[in-house]
Amino acid sequence: MNESAMGDFLRKRRAALTPADVGLMDYGTRRVPGLRREEVAMLAGMSVTYYARLEQGQHVNASDAVVDALARALAMTEVERKHLSDLSGAKRRATKTTRSSPDQVRPGTKRLVDAMGGVPTVVLGKRTEVLAWNHAGHRLVAAHLDFDAPDTPSERPNMTRMLFLDQATRALYPQWRTEARRAVASLRLFSGRFADDTDLAALVGELSLKSPEFATMWAEHPVENCMSGNKTLNHSQLGTLELGFEVLTMPDDSGHRVLTYTAEPGSETAAALTRLQWPALAMAPTRAGLAQAG
Repeated sequence: MNESAMGDFLRKRRAALTPADVGLMDYGTRRVPGLRREEVAMLAGMSVTYYARLEQGQHVNASDAVVDALARALAMTEVERKHLSDLSGAKRRATKTTRSSPDQVRPGTKRLVDAMGGVPTVVLGKRTEVLAWNHAGHRLVAAHLDFDAPDTPSERPNMTRMLFLDQATRALYPQWRTEARRAVASLRLFSGRFADDTDLAALVGELSLKSPEFATMWAEHPVENCMSGNKTLNHSQLGTLELGFEVLTMPDDSGHRVLTYTAEPGSETAAALTRLQWPALAMAPTRAGLAQAG
């Protein structure tokens, strides 16, 4: 997967830049947008032949020095540089490949999430599957699903799959396209970091086949480390909610993330969130919802 992914990423970044972006003079009309291969090679201090082979996926095991040179030449952000490094194969050369297997939430993380009863919280695995959530988190983002679904790997909801294929989840986001692009950009980052994970690759393949929207966004090769921001939700029972979110990443290289939702103190949304703790707010899960999100 990563041979083509690295070449695709380089081509997308090259096409997105103009000569002026990297301090070069632009002479004449260009047949295609973006920098030429020769210009990138010159800026990176390598031969055009070698750079062309990188774009063709023939030299994915690039050294750190090559990655850094390309990142400078293509004016990459630090997140994009790290993604290119992941695609280059350096990490995989240093670690032993293991078969994909269902992740498990750490007991301490689960206790922490349960203790945050008033804060809607969801624990995500590296494949964006839900490993755990508290009642407030469940009722906020997926009240139509079984609360205990994350306990069984084969029934776990997947936040990216839900966003593209589950109608109840799509209806939750009035700014759905913004949310979807953010999700794809984050998934791209993890697909490079965990390139040998077959289940993650299978998720990308499934969504590419079932959702033309996902396939289009994935082909653009966006990369973003979504750590915090704002979301607007149209909750079926609470109405419009203006929320902030924070993503806390576990430091053990598992790819697990703790996603929390908060509201401005004293706001209407803050008052609405207190209702997530009311037992009467729970909705019965539907078989259709479970089939689409699992």
